[in-house]
This record gives sequence, structure tokens and C-alpha cells, in this order.
Amino acid sequence: MSTSTKKAPALIAGNETLGVIGAGVMGRTILRGLFDSGVLSREQAWASSRSEETCESAAEELGIAVDTNIASRVPTAGLILICVKPRQIAGVLSALKAAGLKPGTLLISVLAGTTVAQLESLLGTDNPWVRAMPNTPCVVREGMTAVCGGTHATAEHLAKAQRIFEAVGTCIAVDEGYFNAITALSGSGPAFQYLIMEAFADAGVRVGLPRHMALTLVAQTAIGAARMVQSTGRHPAALRDDVTTPAGCTIGGLLMLEDGKIRSVLARAIEEATKIAGDLGAAAAAPKEKRHG
Repeated sequence: MSTSTKKAPALIAGNETLGVIGAGVMGRTILRGLFDSGVLSREQAWASSRSEETCESAAEELGIAVDTNIASRVPTAGLILICVKPRQIAGVLSALKAAGLKPGTLLISVLAGTTVAQLESLLGTDNPWVRAMPNTPCVVREGMTAVCGGTHATAEHLAKAQRIFEAVGTCIAVDEGYFNAITALSGSGPAFQYLIMEAFADAGVRVGLPRHMALTLVAQTAIGAARMVQSTGRHPAALRDDVTTPAGCTIGGLLMLEDGKIRSVLARAIEEATKIAGDLGAAAAAPKEKRHG
């Protein structure tokens, strides 16, 4: 007996386009992921940037139209990803409305700290919004993204957003109340992990390893430890105990880390980043920056 797999609905209609406002690292990364996964064709996509230089480099890299002026492209857009700084959002939304944004166009924001309510208020229309918080490992298709829907977003809108970010890693739908903590934990988290990895590599050099060897050992150990947590479903403490033998070197190192209050320091870093994330949205209400398009 044969079974058929239900095909996922198209990301956008055949006569529509997908636009990315802000052709920086994240905007380009998402587009590459969509192209490479076959979710979107280059003919269906366009992007924009305030810098002519960025437009030229992005167009060459991605093989799509990238312009400073979006006026002619917005009316055909069925989905627009907004990848700009919070202080730029008011100008971007003003430009979208002036260019003839369609009422049904789905808007996806990756702005840190900027709530759906703020976005909906600034735009002043009934367009569906999805808020997303991706992180930089999206560049290597190992990103972690959280999404939530706005007032007018349906389950289908949320599913489309998840398909986009699953092209560059893992994506989960969450309640917006978690977003500041998620911004700190997975958005800022890679920077904290890099600092830890750097410290481990430096320690490896201190005890006699060549730096390139130390970095290789540290990076693969981090990958392996993360995979163990993901694949086994066991608590990190249980996995740690597997490595910690009586009177061994691991317990000696762990005691040194505990003496340095490693748990408290890491927890405080997440706590502080969470507080700052909560303040970032205030920038969306700041005076508009001049923007062409």
C-alpha cells in the first residue's frame, strides 16, 4: 500500500515576491538558506539596504535584485522580512506604507526587544506580524530561532515563518513573554559560548598544546557535548556525572570551576542580557532616521 506525503503549501503565491529589508549578515543568511533548501527561487526574491555598497555586494553574492529604493517592489510582496536595527523600524514601516503595502502581506521582524504590539502600533494596519529571534549560527545552518504570532497572524502565518527559519536551523513557536529571556539565552548565547571556548583554548595553550590543536579539541568537544544533550534526552548533570570518576581529574577541575562561582557568573550574564533586551524596544519609539525608499 503506497502512502503520499502532503506537500507543504508554497511560502508565497506564484505571482508574489519575498522581500528582505536589511541585506546584512542575517538577511543574506536567511535568503541563502531558502535558496539552498529549495523553499524559494531567486526569481521570487528581492532585498534592500540603505547603502549602495551593501546593495552591490549582496546582489552579487545572492544573485537577486538588491536596491536602496523599495517603492516598486513592495506592492508585489506577499512576505517581507525586516532585518534592521530597532531605531530604523519607524522609517522602514513608513516607507512600506508609502510604497503600497498590501493588507495581507505577512511581515516578519527579527528586531531584538521590539514587541509585536509596538510593531503593529507603528505600522497602524491589520497586516499579520510574526516576531522572530534567530541567532548567528544560522550562518552554518545550526541556528536557533524562536517565533511568535501577532494579533492578526494565523497558524498558517506562523507555519510559514517556521519554514523560513528551519532552512537555517531549528525553530520553535513560543509565547512572546519568553522573548527577552530567549534573546539573552540563544541570541546572545553564542557570544558567551565563544568566550568560554576561547578561555578553554587559552588554557590548552597554557598546559602545552599548540593553539590550533587546542581550538580543534575545544570546538569538537563543545559540539559533541551539545549533541549528547540533544540525542540522549538526559539532564546535563547526569551526563556530567558519567565523566566524573572518583578522585579523577574531572572532579578536580569541576571543583575549581565551582570555587570560581561559574554557575552564578553565567546565570548573572543571562539575567543582565535579559534586562537589556527588555529595554531595546524603546528604540522603536525613538525619532525616525531618514530613510530613502
